[in-house]
Amino acid sequence: MIKTLLASICLAAMAVPAMAAPAATDPAILWNWTGPYEGLPPFDKADPKLFSPALGTAIMSRQAEIDAITASPAAPTFENTIAALERAGQKLDRVNSIFSVMTSNVSNDAWEALDKEWSPKFAVADDKINFNDALFTRIAAVNANPAGLTPEQVRLTKHYYDQYVRSGAKLDARGKAELGRINERLAALFSDFSAKLLADENTWTVIDSEASLAGVPAATIATYKAAAKKRGSPGKIFVVNTRSAVDPLLTFAANRAVREQVWKKFVARGDNADKNDTNAVVTEIVKLRADRAKLLGFATHADWRMQGTMAHTPAAATALMMRVWPAAIARVAEEVTDMQKIADADGAKLTIEPWDYRFYAEKVRKARYDLDQAQLKPYFELNNIINASYWAAGKLYGFTFKEVTGTVPVFAPNVRVWEVRDGKRGFVGLFYRDDFARAGKRSGAWMTSYRSPSTFDGPVTLLGSNNNNFTESPKGEPVLISLDDARTLFHEFGHALHYLSIQQKYPGHGMPRDFVEYPSQFNEHWVLTPEVLDKFARHYKTGAAMPQALIDKVQASEKFNQGFAVTEYLSSALVDMALHTTADGIIDPDKFERDTLAALKMPPQLVMRHRLPQFGHLFSSDSYSAGYYSYLWSEVMDADTWAAFQESKVPWDPEIAKRYKDVVLATGNTTDRGEAFRKFRGRDPEVKAYLEKRGFPVK
Repeated sequence: MIKTLLASICLAAMAVPAMAAPAATDPAILWNWTGPYEGLPPFDKADPKLFSPALGTAIMSRQAEIDAITASPAAPTFENTIAALERAGQKLDRVNSIFSVMTSNVSNDAWEALDKEWSPKFAVADDKINFNDALFTRIAAVNANPAGLTPEQVRLTKHYYDQYVRSGAKLDARGKAELGRINERLAALFSDFSAKLLADENTWTVIDSEASLAGVPAATIATYKAAAKKRGSPGKIFVVNTRSAVDPLLTFAANRAVREQVWKKFVARGDNADKNDTNAVVTEIVKLRADRAKLLGFATHADWRMQGTMAHTPAAATALMMRVWPAAIARVAEEVTDMQKIADADGAKLTIEPWDYRFYAEKVRKARYDLDQAQLKPYFELNNIINASYWAAGKLYGFTFKEVTGTVPVFAPNVRVWEVRDGKRGFVGLFYRDDFARAGKRSGAWMTSYRSPSTFDGPVTLLGSNNNNFTESPKGEPVLISLDDARTLFHEFGHALHYLSIQQKYPGHGMPRDFVEYPSQFNEHWVLTPEVLDKFARHYKTGAAMPQALIDKVQASEKFNQGFAVTEYLSSALVDMALHTTADGIIDPDKFERDTLAALKMPPQLVMRHRLPQFGHLFSSDSYSAGYYSYLWSEVMDADTWAAFQESKVPWDPEIAKRYKDVVLATGNTTDRGEAFRKFRGRDPEVKAYLEKRGFPVK
């Protein structure tokens, strides 16, 4: 999300912790955002004790604003109804923005307790508005009489109308009461699931000695030691139960027993028949979702969730997934054959198991391309890759970045902040980076928006962050990341660029879930461009550029191991869709997962990327439920967009970049997203470019 050129980019400055602020006692501090940049979230004053009174007051304030809308004696208009809704609840939005960050990024017992207490209360407060007959009558009246409205106002009004219908506005009193009960219970279950999963990811495997980690790069072992020290066990070696810690071990550790031990612990998160087991939570969530869909007049939860998406129906999403699935599992069979040959040649006397896949895939990569991942890490120093992402954003879209860390309140000492400008529009937002794993931070990588851009009450710019879980090096040591991590960084930054580019009058348009991942996935392509590698893939010790021979090997291996990559993702997406097209919602998670994968002929040498007991995308909220297919739907558009750049004879073609920014990014959801793609590309997206990107047969 931001703009200009290399000379203007702030390079590799180390973060300076913001000064500690005195403890605040007035809850109003949480919604009275003061200071520069149109006001800033006071993360440094986020005391758990303030949040119950702040949230309670903010919810009442929002309700008073809604009551004022419905009490108006004037006939419903866009201004006194829809625009008034856009203004309502800003106090709550601000408090909840801070609350969400604290519970996601720096959680502890106090924050977890608050989350469990307030999640159901949020649901009740939201439903009080969603079920307000007088309010819905006004929205419906504006929607039925769009004369005189701008196209953006018409689209926003229709969005509100559809959302209220989907939220139960047309139900009778009995139906609303039942829906309210379901929503309140689901909110509590989402919080419970998240807390249990986080607890399991805050455990670790103790490694008895460095000898047991033969083959693992020294820098990675150093992070394991640092993790142990941080957890009060200096001199020990801890592999924390997160993907960023586990994957390097599975890739490089020669000790098969250690690989198996670490892998089994990782894939059993939430599935250990203990206090953190999530299976009962998952079972209840799926049943309640099915009940809610039926109550609202939909056949399944997936049918309900997919209203307003680009795919429109579960059948369309499933058809695309099944177009790709046979090619993916066929490629896995080829990959396993290649790995088994190497294992046999090594005299390993084993059959490839899931804990062997990454290790032997790396051996195949080495044999086929004379390349292993350990060769690449010295050239992917975190600060360099951050600066690479900013440089690319400047070259493509005109954004510039100036680091202002130390002048802005942050929620953890190693969070960094940049001021972002667009060459044409000037200041467009403030961008935070929270790159490192820590106890109390949920796993994965994600984009958070603290404040959305709009202009209807004067210019409001973006406040947002990228959140990663890279493993922090010992103090003073450079942070080296993998090529996959570099792609993740560019991916999340693609979300930021999308938000920074949006030029919309009203902030409430939302975005189809299966469009959201399109700009982020498209941004990954720039990591391995010659210009980025030449400028930023520099050896962390010598500063030397990555040798051309190594670059050639990386690019030659781009389609390597795509069977594994697509199958572990797509199996998760297919299970998600199957789960949420179960009409009655009565399932046993373990049996459902096993039976569905068996029907799909899932290769036994790998597992879903997210097994059901740990599938946070699905069970920490409704957000990605029946929506994990979105990554594939978006990737088809992303591959087709990259093809447009590849077809141009001008590297980093400025005309195409401008058209993409203006037509796709800047319009937010103010126009139909399918129409936006067609306007950019001149046609609907085609799956051909995606299949070619993955190295799968096109026919």
